[in-house]
Amino acid sequence: MKTFHQIILALLYAFNLYGYTDNNNSELLIASERLNGSSIQHAFGSSKELATQATVRLLRNNKLIALGTIVHSSGYVLTKASSCVGAREAETSDGEKYLLKIKKRYEETDLALYKLITDKNSFQVINWDVDCNTTEGSWVLAAHTNLKEIRIGVTSGTPRKIGREGGVMGVLLTTDTSPVKGVKISEVVPQAAAYRAGLLEGDIITEIDNRRVKNQDSLIKIIGKKDPGDVVRVKVSRKTEIKKILVTLGHRSVTFDLFNRNLQMSGPVSKRKDNFEMIIQHDLPISKESMGGPLFNLDGKCIGINIARVDRVSTYALPAYLPSKVTSLFLEKLP
Repeated sequence: MKTFHQIILALLYAFNLYGYTDNNNSELLIASERLNGSSIQHAFGSSKELATQATVRLLRNNKLIALGTIVHSSGYVLTKASSCVGAREAETSDGEKYLLKIKKRYEETDLALYKLITDKNSFQVINWDVDCNTTEGSWVLAAHTNLKEIRIGVTSGTPRKIGREGGVMGVLLTTDTSPVKGVKISEVVPQAAAYRAGLLEGDIITEIDNRRVKNQDSLIKIIGKKDPGDVVRVKVSRKTEIKKILVTLGHRSVTFDLFNRNLQMSGPVSKRKDNFEMIIQHDLPISKESMGGPLFNLDGKCIGINIARVDRVSTYALPAYLPSKVTSLFLEKLP
């Protein structure tokens, strides 16, 4: 297959790339000839067709919530588990829609396996590249959410493990001098777990899960052992009242995104972005609804599953050996 650089050179000769000028009389590329423009996309030929045909749109109430990767010709689809809760239908690139049935969840990798309810046995399937030796700066591509186009970019970081963040309530704490023993909340992060549960600024946390909270360190130690989605029982002193409140912990990165200027400009990002055995990082301009879709190299082989939109220039993908490994035992039993 031609290298990407050869493709670009061919396009430079084949098209009139400089369609108009700006106010400084600088020649500008017309839209169709830019990185993700239509003419550039056509240069990828079979890789583009494979990327769109082996990807499905997962819908809930006719709204896109994630993409999925077709891993078996009978309609088995792998996707991001935490994004596809409540998925009811899958739409393929030809516009056909199929009802879905969940088959298995893989919590450690945040993956879920679905089956399209159909007797069809001729779906386009991805070809795993489990021995992928992707290096920083390698060209990669993935289907756009409309399944009519692709998005092109490069790997932008060293493949690595992403550690566990742990759950958070979304509160800022302060030293309290009142007679009540506990930890005082100085601020509740808007829309965070504590905010949604009803905790207020000025509340004094005295117990969590029936364990006494003596200081900030003890509170952080208790919560630090919990994961996002865990429910904790919080006992607080509020003026003259004692209240018991259930708090469903949130993700640390999402909770404190509002303090990060880069993330403020990034738009919606994935809730779960942590605790992955290994990831490939890339810069494809894709949305959080694109998670669960396949990531391809220029040879049209699937090198991973997009698993987390981190910010406007960073997306994580699980390298192919991980999703291939967790699904192989299930799929090998199919007739």
